[in-house]
Amino acid sequence: MHSIVHAALAAATVGLAGAALAQGSTMDDIAKYREMLADGNPAELLEAKGEDLWKKARGPKNASLEQCDMGLGPGKLEGAYAQLPRYFADTKKVMDAESRVVHCMVTLQGFKEEDVTKNWFSKPGRDSDIEALVTYIGAKSNGEKINVPARHPEEARMAKIGEQIFYRRSGPQDFSCAICHGQEGKRIRLQELGNLTTQAGAGTAMGNWPSYRVSQGAVWTMQRRLIDCMRQARWPEPKYLSDSVIALEVFLQKTASGTVMQTPGIKR
Repeated sequence: MHSIVHAALAAATVGLAGAALAQGSTMDDIAKYREMLADGNPAELLEAKGEDLWKKARGPKNASLEQCDMGLGPGKLEGAYAQLPRYFADTKKVMDAESRVVHCMVTLQGFKEEDVTKNWFSKPGRDSDIEALVTYIGAKSNGEKINVPARHPEEARMAKIGEQIFYRRSGPQDFSCAICHGQEGKRIRLQELGNLTTQAGAGTAMGNWPSYRVSQGAVWTMQRRLIDCMRQARWPEPKYLSDSVIALEVFLQKTASGTVMQTPGIKR
């Protein structure tokens, strides 16, 4: 009897070890695949389009976006994305990269917000100007340290709201962000889930966006990633550019502060 039990335990151990090795091998293969793609990241094409859109005179006012202030002064983009979201005195609001770009397209170029945000994310055969612009702006912070200390009272308030959203259980599945991203060693299928409560984990999550998603064949922005996460958690889907999404960004960027951006990134 004992020999049968020992044999069963041995077989189970071997099976678990084999599964772990297989899983490790698969993760290594995924990492190698990402490394190969990084040499010719498809996001670079969208980045080039974003640069063209930034410099081109468009809209009812026939103006470019070169005087858009992303937080460091009109037209200054180097390192700007790494310091967003932040408070802007001209709007008296905390804004992320996407809400600020939309604001500039409306105020500088004369577009209507509803027209600008109609195609806020790309679909097959339909590109998004916002995604292209944000990819270009994000790339200007490649190699920069994330720096969102949230010292302004409005930034601190948004960071607190974002933290509450992160830990709040909601929806029919009683899910929170923290259930998947609040501790080490979590995964869904073969996908590793980062611990976003740590500086390193938040940095890995936040420092690569905008990012080319291999599974989607498209570049995603941070807003799209967070809104899709909420959808998958079966939460009520927030409106694009809503304060709730921006607050969550403030909390995560504050946690990630000090880590280095590597964008545009590549995700599964």
